[in-house]
Amino acid sequence: MHHHIWLVTGPAGCGKSTVAKDLATALDVPYIEGDEFHPAANIEKMKNGIPLTDADRWEWLTALREESLRRLEAGNNGVVLACSALKRKYRDVIRVAPYFSPGLLLHFIYLHAPEEVLQERVAARRGHFMGASMVHSQFDILEPPAEDETDVISIDVTGSIEEVNCKVLSEASRRLNQDSAR
Repeated sequence: MHHHIWLVTGPAGCGKSTVAKDLATALDVPYIEGDEFHPAANIEKMKNGIPLTDADRWEWLTALREESLRRLEAGNNGVVLACSALKRKYRDVIRVAPYFSPGLLLHFIYLHAPEEVLQERVAARRGHFMGASMVHSQFDILEPPAEDETDVISIDVTGSIEEVNCKVLSEASRRLNQDSAR
């Protein structure tokens, strides 16, 4: 029996938090909202439309990996984490987790849609520190998962949230069935 980290990733507006919460509920595992782990300086930058640098992200990504491992060590069979992880090297920070936890399987669920669609969605949100102007900066640095990133499930999110959740749960179930067949 393995433990699983399900990292729901993608640019702002793709539905990371909504999809991740729904997946955590369906799998009956804890949910970790990556935005809650940003230091105040990062949030202030984003509120002011200033894109984060790589240096701004390292501590945050490490904290997310460590929190995921803490939740697994607390006896959970899995955890769902929402985190943009826009570059491969950011995903690689999380990919280190199995070195600390034998039997851990890591799965990235990459949510994607055209930039214009995500800008519209972010512009329609209320009460979030990330403004629509930041979507473009995320696309500027985005490195979609490469073919050799075999731990990534890619999901187009241009459809309804119900369609997206159905696809995500279907893929997660397929991976869990593969795991139990080992």
